Amino acid sequence: MSKDDKHVVKRSEGWAVRGEGNIRDTSHHNTQQEAFESARENAMRKGGEVFIHGRDGKFRERNTYDKDPYPPKG
Repeated sequence: MSKDDKHVVKRSEGWAVRGEGNIRDTSHHNTQQEAFESARENAMRKGGEVFIHGRDGKFRERNTYDKDPYPPKG
């Protein structure tokens, strides 16, 4: 995992983006989509991955915005 990885997580009042290993949230948003777009923009600039968590806190999806060490063939 990269230092610039971001997690989209549920909060009591909406959704947040939190950097990998950070104690505080990076930003807060009304919807999961808004939080994802913010995390994606950051990951596209700096590289890294975006981990999207569901309402239950479990991983739902993961997107890489950096050179993938194991790209799919084809």
